[in-house]
Amino acid sequence: MKIFENITSFFLPLSQDINSSYMRTMSVVLLTAVCFCSAVHARAQIIPTSRNADTAPALSTNYRSELPIYSVETEQPIVALTFDAAWGDEDLADILTILEAHNAKVTFFVSGDWVDKYPDAIQAIHAAGHELANHGTNHKHMPNLSENDRMEEIMECHRRVYALTQTNMTAFRAPYSDWSDAVVATAKACGYSSINQNVDSVDWKDYGADSIIETVMNDPDLGNGAIILLHNGAAYTRDALDTLLSRLEAEGYSFVRISDLIYTEDYTIDHTGRQFPIT
Repeated sequence: MKIFENITSFFLPLSQDINSSYMRTMSVVLLTAVCFCSAVHARAQIIPTSRNADTAPALSTNYRSELPIYSVETEQPIVALTFDAAWGDEDLADILTILEAHNAKVTFFVSGDWVDKYPDAIQAIHAAGHELANHGTNHKHMPNLSENDRMEEIMECHRRVYALTQTNMTAFRAPYSDWSDAVVATAKACGYSSINQNVDSVDWKDYGADSIIETVMNDPDLGNGAIILLHNGAAYTRDALDTLLSRLEAEGYSFVRISDLIYTEDYTIDHTGRQFPIT
């Protein structure tokens, strides 16, 4: 072996002064060290320098990357009125009275903090036959949270509503309409459909009752299957609601809850967030 010959030749000049058996031993040791280093070098050539993409961390749930639902494809002249409830409750009794007068069933997306502050309001909404839906516990920006924290934001609100009504909510709207694929995935893992809106009343800007009505009625996306966003606790929503409902009725629309509008299986969602059934 070439390496062994080189090592032996290196020690030959010293053989007259050093015991030959000692030299043979040292040669074997050096040969073994050379072979070991060569093997380590060869092994290093087959270890990848970067992590394979297939082993990158992923969400713990299987899901389709998709948008939240902004609207629903339907031939029926129906729309879903939705109220985000995260502020006060001073206008709630009037809102419920107006809805009853129009035989309108709607969906209230409630935050967990609001549930704690106004348990009687939760009971009143539920007793009137409206749908309670999830708006997170502390009204946080969901994409900024870890997966575990997102789940806790959703499920703590779920637990608080269930404790009051024994109702399992099924629709979730992210606070601030702040979405990501991961937020939709987390909601799905918690048993929720993710709901946004395609018609925003902008009532929270306090432009007045007429502005709320005209903003909704003139929105180009108003149509069958539209999801309309309102807020209780806003300054002028209560004042606008009766006229808004009358105007929508005059256009031929009736009102349904989110759970009565959306599809929960066999559907697709296009790039605008419109949900279509698969037939």
